[in-house]
Amino acid sequence: MKHPESYKGMDVVVLGLAKSGVQVAKVLHQAGAHVIVNDQKDRAQCPEASELEALGISVICGGHPDDLIHPGVQLLVKNPGIPYKIAPIQKALELGIEVVTEVEVAYHICKAPIIGITGSNGKTTTTTWVGLLLENAGLSPIVAGNIGTPLSEAAQAAKKEDIMVVELSSFQLKGTTDFRPAVSCLLNVSETHLDYHGGMEDYITSKAKLFNNQTQEDYAVINWDDPVCRQLVPYIKGRILPFSLTETLQVGVYADPPYIPDVEDDIERTIMYRDFDGGIHPIISVDEIKLPGRFNVANALAACAIAIAAGAAPTALSAPLSTFRGVEHRMEYVQNHAGADYYNNSKATNAKATLNALTSFKEPIVLIAGGLDRGSDYMDMLEVFKERVKAVVLLGQTKEKLAEVAKLAGLKDIRIVDNGEDAAAALVEAVKNASELAQSGDVVLLSPACASWDMFSSYEERGRIFKEAVHNL
Repeated sequence: MKHPESYKGMDVVVLGLAKSGVQVAKVLHQAGAHVIVNDQKDRAQCPEASELEALGISVICGGHPDDLIHPGVQLLVKNPGIPYKIAPIQKALELGIEVVTEVEVAYHICKAPIIGITGSNGKTTTTTWVGLLLENAGLSPIVAGNIGTPLSEAAQAAKKEDIMVVELSSFQLKGTTDFRPAVSCLLNVSETHLDYHGGMEDYITSKAKLFNNQTQEDYAVINWDDPVCRQLVPYIKGRILPFSLTETLQVGVYADPPYIPDVEDDIERTIMYRDFDGGIHPIISVDEIKLPGRFNVANALAACAIAIAAGAAPTALSAPLSTFRGVEHRMEYVQNHAGADYYNNSKATNAKATLNALTSFKEPIVLIAGGLDRGSDYMDMLEVFKERVKAVVLLGQTKEKLAEVAKLAGLKDIRIVDNGEDAAAALVEAVKNASELAQSGDVVLLSPACASWDMFSSYEERGRIFKEAVHNL
């Protein structure tokens, strides 16, 4: 990747519109590059095209022309979700043209240090939390990336005294080469997105790109309880600052006393930080954290470690830890209806995220689940279904698979909603079914364990429809 001052005169193809594609096209155009933006959708489905054309940027919609990629193209910037198997990307790779995501371009134009946060689950909660922690510590965070504001837009406006706090997906990281965050964090790794990556090896390799260019001047925050994270330790060149729920660390952020895996108790715990000189700093009692679930304690540990690595004093962390109420669509409390509490966890797009949610409650759970079929059999949910779930309402492509797991778990109340042609109506029907099954004192939980794209445009749309249906009960 050449530096921004060298973009002038370069022929660049941006593949895919959407927010990140539009913004990176603007950035490259302003830097003097000759930019062509291409999207396979029809022109009528690309409202952003007119905005770019008004700036003098060429836009081609409705497919990928055969001559789009040629030896004169010097850089291809792809939308993270576009698979590498499509013809324009394959041709670019054959010609030796560098293929990157917006993250790589943003890194080169950003004047501020970057915190990069990734993981299979917990990214948005942790990223948001870190922003609050840094702000309370008197620093100047800018929260961006996969969480909302395109990274290239935020990077273009960032000043040296700012700190970029960036949520990153494996899709985004796969398309990086020089990207080097001052603080990196890998929260956890579980089986997901295998339809995109083709297997766990490519998925893990993509996540690990977060650490590839770091040096001893940088920090790597990793989950000491996650075996995949631990396996990466020999390859990490940054200063490792671990976090752990289950071990008392010699350096890092940990729960004191440690949690025993899979064992519930009512022990009072404190989040502690042990610095590189051996000093111990109590941060906050775990009981003061408002977000439910042990996995959110792990997110809090990670957020503390990241904030400390970025320069925050441990004494400045307690207030945001105790007041943060979470992020929309992530264990979001909706309301109480007829004595049952309803929660929106639409962001749970894999089985691990749903397992985390189910183990956060002691109350009986009526679970609404199902969605895009990515090949999982969901048998890893069997024991938790037995222990935590009283009834299920299922929809989406995976409804029959999840119903089989529920049957094996011995559940008697299993309702399947026909998707039909109206996805919103199907989810409303699922909420009605769940309300019929729920009793006072129960929890009704939307936690699909699947992506939304078989029925909805996004998990956000799915979550909003769920909340509206609950409010209309």
